[in-house]
Amino acid sequence: MNRAKKALLIAAGSLCVALAVLGVFLPLLPTTPFLLLASACYLRSSERLHGWLMGNRVLGGYIRNFRERRGIPLRAKFTTVALLWLPLLYSVYRLDLLWLEVLLVLMGAAWSVVIFRMKTLGEGEPAAGAARREPGA
Repeated sequence: MNRAKKALLIAAGSLCVALAVLGVFLPLLPTTPFLLLASACYLRSSERLHGWLMGNRVLGGYIRNFRERRGIPLRAKFTTVALLWLPLLYSVYRLDLLWLEVLLVLMGAAWSVVIFRMKTLGEGEPAAGAARREPGA
């Protein structure tokens, strides 16, 4: 692989990691898709960065749970939806544009449906990465 392509993939992966971290805190910015994209970029450009991402205590679990189709714990679902709706409803309260208020509520409802339709991890079932680390990480 040439240096320019490798540098571009590393930059794209790093941008995706930054957006994913923001997505943990911002309600309508998704976390997992950005982490999956970052993982793909790092996998093709830097074994060291991919190992770091997969071995990360917080971020690596998102990717492993998605890749293994394990799901997310019920408590995380409720927390995610609460963190989605609290600032969203505040924004709707502060806005004076009906069309934007409706759009925000529809987006929040759509993301809530997506979150609750995801498979739920069992109560005693650990999240991926909680009990083990990715080989080579």
